[in-house]
Amino acid sequence: MSDNVNSKVNKSVLRAGTIAAASALMLLVSSPAFAVAPDDGDDPGPGLSVVETLGLYVALPIGIFLVISALVMLGGRSGKQQH
Repeated sequence: MSDNVNSKVNKSVLRAGTIAAASALMLLVSSPAFAVAPDDGDDPGPGLSVVETLGLYVALPIGIFLVISALVMLGGRSGKQQH
C-alpha cells in the first residue's frame, strides 16, 4: 500500500517540478520583451480621443455582437417549419 502512496507522491512532485521549471523558463524567455531601450526609434504617434476610444473599444464590439446575434437568430428561424 505504501508503494501506491509513494507513486502518487512522486508523480505530484514531478508534476510540480515540471510546472515550476516551465514557469521559470517562460519568465526568462519573456524578460527581454519587457526591456525598453531609451532610443529604439519607437514613435507611437498621436493618441486616440475619448470618442475614438469609446467607439473602438465599446461601440464596435457591441455592434459586432449585435450583427452576429442577428445572423444567428435569422439562421435559427429559417430552419423552423410552420405547421
